[in-house]
Amino acid sequence: MKMVPLAEVCRIDMGQAPQGTSYSQDEGMPLIAGAGDFGELSPKPTKLTTAPSKISQCGDIILCIRATIGDRNWSDKVYCLGRGVAGLRPRDSLNINYLWHYLDAAKEDLVARGRGATFLQVTKNDLSTLPIPLPPLPEQKRIAAILDKADAIRRKRRQALALADQFLRAVFLEMFGDPVTNPKGWPIGTIRDLLSDVRYGTSKKADTSQGAFPVLRMGNITYEGGWNLSDLKYVDLDEREQLNHLAIRDDILFNRTNSKELVGKTAVYDLDKSMAFAGYLIRARVNENADPYYIAAYLNSDHGKATLMGMCKNIIGMANINAQEMQDICIAHPPINLQRDYRRVVDAVKKGKGLRLDGVQEAEHLFGSLTQRAFRGEL
Repeated sequence: MKMVPLAEVCRIDMGQAPQGTSYSQDEGMPLIAGAGDFGELSPKPTKLTTAPSKISQCGDIILCIRATIGDRNWSDKVYCLGRGVAGLRPRDSLNINYLWHYLDAAKEDLVARGRGATFLQVTKNDLSTLPIPLPPLPEQKRIAAILDKADAIRRKRRQALALADQFLRAVFLEMFGDPVTNPKGWPIGTIRDLLSDVRYGTSKKADTSQGAFPVLRMGNITYEGGWNLSDLKYVDLDEREQLNHLAIRDDILFNRTNSKELVGKTAVYDLDKSMAFAGYLIRARVNENADPYYIAAYLNSDHGKATLMGMCKNIIGMANINAQEMQDICIAHPPINLQRDYRRVVDAVKKGKGLRLDGVQEAEHLFGSLTQRAFRGEL
């Protein structure tokens, strides 16, 4: 199959951050800074700018080019493109749906091109030189139609999992009330009051294949507060390091450094086998006054996300919330028995999600197989 550089068949517009003074909550053009502003298919921006520079058009593909490289959304209207994304618009010889699916298949290649000490980023040249197979336009449309159908199946199964997460958010609000207004009148304190131990992760260099312990990194925590363990590295730790840098069941892991929209991702470690955790994560263990699932649910709530976004500091192109600042966050202190009741609901929902996850994995495997065959010319 004929291969061409992406720039030959597609316009590529790299995003550019607007002036900080132009940001607004009530006027201007919606801003897509990075993957934190992505929805399932189209963006869910949280900020506007009155001074947009690079702009997407309706129907473009918006591609994440830093941190979570390769994530993509459809531009369902005009957006300002921040520096964490790029806008792609095919020329006449390239079908837009074919490009959409190819970018998914080429994600590993894109990530491999990334560079950066803190988090990876790809350049315009990286995108421009990305090779794309280019069969005749009718064949592109045929391939895209097959992959569209397979993609629809896996999305429906993913949506079943997402409904479970929505249910838990509703339960949290019903049991504890809106964190903003505290209608149930719970005592207010800090997260520090609910913790017994807080540690930064290991700074040891991890290896892709060797080491006694898998290492949890910032990419392993999802934005919603779950786990993605598909990409792990490994490290050796001595006995003292194991005490300080291993996560055990019910530990809270907090992502302290990332791009601004992703700082503060939080998840409860729920496996029996211990894993190491890297330096850009904080491990927190609760005391007798708290359940870890309550704290994690608060930090992953809309109010929690907004609090974290407002307090993180930008340092040389990245954002940071340190352990002291994380512990100083104000939080309601409902009774421990109520927190444990919430945990029982979480446990029940997780069991149901486990059954649904089997179906999701089956659909993912089918879609992946079809995708690989499609771009090898075997469909």
